[in-house]
Amino acid sequence: MAFVEPVTLRGHGLRLEPLALTHEAGLAAAAADGALWRIRVTSVPEPQETRAYIETALQMREAGSRLAFAVLDDASGRVLGSSSYHDILPAVRRVEIGYTWYARSVQRTHVNTAAKLLLMGHAFDTLGCHVVGWRTDNFNHASQRAIERLGARKDGVIRGHALRRDGTIRDTVMYSMRSGEWPEARAQLLYLLELRAQAR
Repeated sequence: MAFVEPVTLRGHGLRLEPLALTHEAGLAAAAADGALWRIRVTSVPEPQETRAYIETALQMREAGSRLAFAVLDDASGRVLGSSSYHDILPAVRRVEIGYTWYARSVQRTHVNTAAKLLLMGHAFDTLGCHVVGWRTDNFNHASQRAIERLGARKDGVIRGHALRRDGTIRDTVMYSMRSGEWPEARAQLLYLLELRAQAR
C-alpha cells in the first residue's frame, strides 16, 4: 500500500475528489473564471491544455509523487479549482500541499481555508505526517499570505529554483508545519471558518 492513497475528503461544504479526466470541463470552466492562466506566478492550465494538465497529474500519481484533487462545491458538484499533495516522502512522513488554484469567484471566500483544513487534517491525523510543507513563487505575495494564515512557518528562500511559465527563473519561498503545531493551527482555522459562516 502506498503512503498516500487516493481518497475523497468532505467537509465545510466542499468535496475533494482525486482529479480525473471526468473533471476536465469543470476544471476548464474554473480556470476561465478570471482567466487565471494569465497570472505569471501560477501554473493554471489554459483551456486547451486542461486535459494534458490532468494527464500529467495522473502520471505523477502513478509515480507516487503527487495526488491531485478536484475541489468541488459539495452541494452542486461545481468544480471550484484544484489542490494537491506533492513531493511525497514516505520515509520521513512528509508531504507538501500545492498546485493550488481556485476560480476567481471563490477566491477570498471560505474555500481555501476549508480545503486546506481537509488536506492538513488528512495528512496529520490519517497519514501520520511529521511535516507538511508549502512552496510558492517569491513574487506571489497573495499565496504567501494565504500560507501564513494557515499557521505555517517560513523556512527560507531557495534562490534560482524553478522556471515560471514565461521562462523567467523564480526564487521559491518554502514553508512548513510540524505535527506538534497542528492542533493549534486546526483550532485557529476552525475559528476562522466559524467567523466566515457568521458573516454570511
